[in-house]
Amino acid sequence: MSRELNQIITDALDDLKGKDIVSLDVSELSDVMDTLIIASGTSNRHVKSLAENAVQDAKDEGIAAIGVEGLETGEWVLADFGDTVLHVMMPATRDFYDLEKLWSMEPAGRHQDEEQEQ
Repeated sequence: MSRELNQIITDALDDLKGKDIVSLDVSELSDVMDTLIIASGTSNRHVKSLAENAVQDAKDEGIAAIGVEGLETGEWVLADFGDTVLHVMMPATRDFYDLEKLWSMEPAGRHQDEEQEQ
């Protein structure tokens, strides 16, 4: 279901001209989620519309978001679907937090824990 959900979300973002849509497999880095989808909007209204469209398209396919935060301001909207988490942000916010870089790094201690197990 995750692959289908991820496609629904990315299609919904693409339909409304979301910018720089990235899907990251974070299953090896997190026990909480498997996929992180990140996109940018061109304005606060665009960010809100992108997130709302993704949430609605998923709901139309029978997959409800667990929670949605940030719709009030539209600077950064997070939609939690369980195994998939969607972040839609203004470009400046996205550049500042740089989630792609953050989620591409191995957590401190994980490598050491794996070495100790061997």
